[in-house]
Amino acid sequence: MPSTRWTSTLGLLRSLLIYRAIPWRGAQLRRFYRRFVPAGGLAFDVGAHAGNRVAAFRQLGARVVALEPQPDFARMLRRRFGGDASVLVLEQALGRESGQARLMASPRTPTVATLSSDFVSRAGAAPSFQGVRWEPGPLVDVSTLDALIAQHGLPDFVKIDVEGFELEVLLGLSQPLPALSFEFVPAVRDVALGCIDRLEALAGGGGYRYAVSLGERQRLLRPEGETAEAVSKWLRGLPVDAPSGDVHAWRG
Repeated sequence: MPSTRWTSTLGLLRSLLIYRAIPWRGAQLRRFYRRFVPAGGLAFDVGAHAGNRVAAFRQLGARVVALEPQPDFARMLRRRFGGDASVLVLEQALGRESGQARLMASPRTPTVATLSSDFVSRAGAAPSFQGVRWEPGPLVDVSTLDALIAQHGLPDFVKIDVEGFELEVLLGLSQPLPALSFEFVPAVRDVALGCIDRLEALAGGGGYRYAVSLGERQRLLRPEGETAEAVSKWLRGLPVDAPSGDVHAWRG
């Protein structure tokens, strides 16, 4: 047990260094998200992790609902934002239906904890995930986007970063959103392609524009946006060892 706790502590410190140790990253995030998150608006951060997006959304003047199923990170978020009445931290995940699910934890690299066993088996075999090891973690509460919207209102922007579970999150949504982002990983690109199909179905087809950002670079490759067909073709053409990133979608 002591060695496991030490490994988890090292993983937490690693995440903090990655996401909070670069002094100018906060300003980059604010510039990047300003087009999606209005002052006085509402943002959902699904997979809030160390809270760098939560901080950026608040600095832009939005209320934030932050969801994080990993207990250590949820406690960290509550300590960091507990005095801010405009931030609600929920220690839970989202999926297609409410209930509970087993989190697959990665103590050394907690950024890749997931509810998707398929992600563990498929992404775990990719070169970019060499050295990552998952183990059964805690049972976590799971809600839905629909339930979250019913309680807190329709968000202006939703960030979804849940390691291969993104489509499951969107299957718990029954209406189009103004804007959102979801992670893509080339080794499991069918998940991102499914997310695009889901958004198009919710919007009735042709309702969204899409643009991609790579890694932690706060820059859209095509800021004007593309069609679902164009961004899907781009995703299909990626080599398996290409960098991961985020697909951003907005009603256009």
